Amino acid sequence: MNPRDDFRLLSAQALTRRHFFGRLGLGFGALALDALTANAKAGGKAKAVIYLHMAGSPSQLELFEHKPELKKHTDQDCPEEFLKGKRFAFIRGVPKMLGGIFEFKQHGQSGQWLSEQLPHLATVADELCVIRSVNTEQFNHAPAQLFMHTGNARLGYPSMGSWVTYGLGTTNKDLPGFVVLSSGGKTPDAGKSVWGSGFLPSVYQGVQCRTDGDPVLYLSNPSGMSRELRRKTLDALKDLNDQQVKAVGDPETLTRIQQYELAFRMQVSVPEVMDISKEPQHILDLYGAKPGYVSPVESLDDPRASYKGDDPTFANNCLLARRLVEKGVRFVQLYDWGWDHHGSSPGESLDETLPIKCRYSDRAIAALIKDLKQRGLLDSTLIIWGGEFGRTPMMQNNVNKELKKGFIGRDHHPVAYTMWMAGGGIKGGLSYGATDELGYNIVENKVSVRDLQATILHQLGLDPFTFNYPYQGLNNRLIGPTDEARVLKDILA
Repeated sequence: MNPRDDFRLLSAQALTRRHFFGRLGLGFGALALDALTANAKAGGKAKAVIYLHMAGSPSQLELFEHKPELKKHTDQDCPEEFLKGKRFAFIRGVPKMLGGIFEFKQHGQSGQWLSEQLPHLATVADELCVIRSVNTEQFNHAPAQLFMHTGNARLGYPSMGSWVTYGLGTTNKDLPGFVVLSSGGKTPDAGKSVWGSGFLPSVYQGVQCRTDGDPVLYLSNPSGMSRELRRKTLDALKDLNDQQVKAVGDPETLTRIQQYELAFRMQVSVPEVMDISKEPQHILDLYGAKPGYVSPVESLDDPRASYKGDDPTFANNCLLARRLVEKGVRFVQLYDWGWDHHGSSPGESLDETLPIKCRYSDRAIAALIKDLKQRGLLDSTLIIWGGEFGRTPMMQNNVNKELKKGFIGRDHHPVAYTMWMAGGGIKGGLSYGATDELGYNIVENKVSVRDLQATILHQLGLDPFTFNYPYQGLNNRLIGPTDEARVLKDILA
């Protein structure tokens, strides 16, 4: 065997079984493949995921953690045991304790404690499984976002959406299996790596769609090129790529062919599914959505720039998420920037900007849950909400140098924070886990990021412990190399 033949054999071996299935899922075998994988996986309840990531990390103490005892200690010096040997992003010296600045009430038959800043979410309190005991290993934004979404704090690893589409494919050959929508004016601190495919074939990376202009950049034909000419061009490229595959056998060449073909089909399918103006007015009103809205450029640097009215970008994205899963998209990721509230500037103050972010999102999230439920899709769609970590129960001691004054804010807190899930076979009306009376440490049912990842995969019918991809001599998994993760069976319906 000559060296080229040997390389061909190695390349053929690189075409894994799941890579083959993934390619098949983009063609006529999509529906049959999905049926096979669904039936073959025990325990799967969800068919799709909508992940609402609040980039910057909202304060659980202002939204979900009712801590009356903490209020009693407001302006008192932070206990030494909370500071000794601990690492913080910005806190220096001895900070003052800070009780929640908003009022809380219990809602629904389940009696979920929710802030006054979430009046719409309160109407679906019994659909929520609020996990109040999440813990992460990372305390800076970019590493924490990477860890949450890829299972590793370093760059180069596949995102959760990529893992899911790699394992299950998509049920619509004309749409990508993993779609990303963003709002708030910026992408997360970790950048587009949080929806990258890492070492998985690039066909599984997230496709970012926009709510104004062309839904996908560079998807439209160049000026002067008709759809017929585009088809002929792609056919010629396919012939060349087929020759490359026969000569070299590189799996990424096959991925390139698939991406060209998917892009061609998306030219028709994506604009149609992204057009929310086709929705009836009562649905637009339910979400607070406004077709054709373009965010003001000035909102990129200061969330308060659009205080004069509501910014419906996030609401539009929530409605798009429902339309996408309805059309068979497997994983929809919504990133909303602007939830970092250190109190170092007016744009980061809890009392000024957190209510604005809640106003932009609360109604739309509640509408998403209601809309999915009335369409019979909530049971098969897993909704996840949360940030990359939480916020401290003590105030961040800082003063804006230009304004020479401080604002109400909290530092990063990886020790304990809140996330919630709904639908997709998760128990509604459940409060899981607990922190101490000051909201600092977890005292009941600690939940790690890897536990969350394992539970999400499990609900989709994928075994988180055996689901892997061979790379650099290791069987890599979303949940990492050790078996520390666990499926949270107590929250499953």
